[in-house]
Amino acid sequence: MTLADLDAVVAIEAGAYPFPWTRGNFVDSLAAGYEAWVLEGGGAVVGYYLAMVGVDEMHLLNVTVAVARQRQGLGVRLLDALDARCRELALPMLWLEVRASNERAIAVYLRRGFQPVGRRRGYYPAHQGREDAIVMNRRVPQEARDGLV
Repeated sequence: MTLADLDAVVAIEAGAYPFPWTRGNFVDSLAAGYEAWVLEGGGAVVGYYLAMVGVDEMHLLNVTVAVARQRQGLGVRLLDALDARCRELALPMLWLEVRASNERAIAVYLRRGFQPVGRRRGYYPAHQGREDAIVMNRRVPQEARDGLV
C-alpha cells in the first residue's frame, strides 16, 4: 500500500464499516512503517490489510475486502499473504481483534485456526455506545531452517 492507493482504500473502508478508519489513520499507519498491502483485481484495489510487527508476533490491525467483492475468497487470500509475510519475517504468532458481533469474520478466523483468547470490553465504537472485541491468535507455522523450527 502506498499513498497513491489511499483514495481506493478509504472508499473501500467507508463502504464496509459503519465506523471506518479515517484517511489519517491510514496515513499514520504508512508513516509508522506498518505492514500495509493491497490486493488488486481487474486493475483496481479490491482489498487490503495492515499489520504491526512486534517481538515474535504480528498484530493484524485491519483487513477489508470491498463489499461488492466479498464472499469470493479474497479475504482468505489476504490472510494467506499475511501468513506468508509472517513466515518471511520469522514471526510465529499472529494476533487480531474482531467485533464480537461480526459472526462472519469470526467464523473465517476460526476456520483459519485462530482461537479466542480474550475480550476487550468497549473496544469498538458502536451505534449504542461501545462494543466488545474478541481477541484471537494463532501460531504461524514456520519453515524449518537448519533443522530448527
